[in-house]
Amino acid sequence: MPTLILASASPRRRALLNQIGVDYEVAVADIDETGLAAKSPLTHVRRLAREKAQAVHTRLRPAVPVLGADTVVVLEGDILGKPRDRAHGLAMLRRLSGKSHQVLSAVCLALADNRVLEAVSVSRVRFRPLREREIIAYWETGEPCDKAGAYAIQGRGAIFVEHLEGSFSGVMGLPLYETAELLRQAGIEVL
Repeated sequence: MPTLILASASPRRRALLNQIGVDYEVAVADIDETGLAAKSPLTHVRRLAREKAQAVHTRLRPAVPVLGADTVVVLEGDILGKPRDRAHGLAMLRRLSGKSHQVLSAVCLALADNRVLEAVSVSRVRFRPLREREIIAYWETGEPCDKAGAYAIQGRGAIFVEHLEGSFSGVMGLPLYETAELLRQAGIEVL
């Protein structure tokens, strides 16, 4: 039996759980994220992580915790989600160029006894100024197509990051420190 159920299809979240030696199974949460915008990015990311965990918990009623997570990129108060298309992705990268933004990554554990444990990682990322040809070339790699903010810090997008304050794994999509602390609180030791 696994230690945990991951309510996400994200290969990055799977890789991060593998990195810390957690035995898990994947059960994707079927959540419609459209129309769920909240008054604040923090409320938004926390709510989505909780809804993902609770949706899988309600559906499966497992004896092990269900981990839900969500990550958003926030620039000047705006949530930059996944790009809808090329024009949207290029516009996001242009907005991020030469500026600092926040990355909020929420994690939620839905436990078998119906308790919920939550945590949020807040990181600050500063991009160096980007040249237009770099923005276009990066888009053409395909890497930014399904990433919040249209970049992957663990991939080629790392060359744009001038400074990071916070959690590298949180910017990737699953803050390992916060995740390990929640697992410890649930009685699951990591390592």
